[in-house]
Amino acid sequence: MIKKWIEAMRLRTLPVSVAGVIAGTGYAIMLDSFKAVPALTCLLFAILAQIAANFGNEYYDFMNGIDRKGRAGFRRGVTEGEISPESMKMATFTVLALAAAVGCTMLFYGPWWLVIAGVLIMIFALAYSAGPYPLSHHGLGDLSVIIFFGIVPVSLTCFLQTDSWGGLGIIMPTSVAVGLLAANVLIVNNYRDMEDDAAVGKRTTVVIFGRRFMCIVYLLCGIVGMALMIPVWQILESWAYAVPAVFLIMHLNTWLMLRRSTGAGLNPVLGRTAVNLLVFSLLFLMSTLAV
Repeated sequence: MIKKWIEAMRLRTLPVSVAGVIAGTGYAIMLDSFKAVPALTCLLFAILAQIAANFGNEYYDFMNGIDRKGRAGFRRGVTEGEISPESMKMATFTVLALAAAVGCTMLFYGPWWLVIAGVLIMIFALAYSAGPYPLSHHGLGDLSVIIFFGIVPVSLTCFLQTDSWGGLGIIMPTSVAVGLLAANVLIVNNYRDMEDDAAVGKRTTVVIFGRRFMCIVYLLCGIVGMALMIPVWQILESWAYAVPAVFLIMHLNTWLMLRRSTGAGLNPVLGRTAVNLLVFSLLFLMSTLAV
């Protein structure tokens, strides 16, 4: 049973939530304001929020009749009858409660309005799959990922450590870049599931625009993400230009895998896309240590 719950967490995608916190911490280091406890708090909150979103996605997609047995993607314990819907619902709100408890500790390091930010993040975790207008069912999943896995975690992680919005001019391009790379993970997920999603009326961007178009978007997200950070690379040591170079080599290789893969063969592509994002964020963090 433990294995079923671990599968439901979708560990392969968790680098998406980790990367934004790592990038935000990199900026805190650049501003000589690194604080370990707030950084770790942001990391734990981000991971819990994503796990809650993953649990909620499985529960609400099952309840809405979106999932079906034998799908090529992540194994859905609820759909396969291995986890009861009631257990998944309870797990979703339990993890959300844990995330809320962790989020409240951020008030020791930041202002009261962080409560509002935390509430919005948790609403998003549910609204992605639940409610009268699930974001993931109406082509808004990609934009939501850019905001809540890029802009929000990068900027808030940095703010919580620096207690300032100074440098937001260069933090914002990086946060968008991280969001674009995170959106690529979702693109691969929806690329794989296009037929299943179309059959049940789930209108992801891949269903709306088709695989060929979104394959190009996937490629451009990586290239544009690195281009947005040109002002950042100019601030760092010259060897920091190796970071976008290494990422783009990995990204192009993964894109070629995307083009020639189908069905379950896209699962490794999804994992590689998430790893690319994690490697990028770690290399960026390392480059800031030399400033």
